Amino acid sequence: MTDTGPSGYNEEAKEQIAKLRAQVEALMRDRVEPALADAADRADQALGAVRHQADSLSARVRDQPLTSLLVAAAVGAVVGLIVFRRPAR
Repeated sequence: MTDTGPSGYNEEAKEQIAKLRAQVEALMRDRVEPALADAADRADQALGAVRHQADSLSARVRDQPLTSLLVAAAVGAVVGLIVFRRPAR
């Protein structure tokens, strides 16, 4: 005869919890950890690309300071016109 008292339910619950724990651990190992590792690799690649672009821009500014200044002034003027544009009356 099966024990249906509190201790019987307790053992059944423990078994179900153990099975669920094993499933969660397998899911973490098989799916989540590889996805996190892939995301970390992509973030590292993006960071490397950003650093490369920043270094390239910095070198251009050092090589052509006057051109860089003129471009920055032109961009500032355009942004200023857009932001501070007054509506016509």
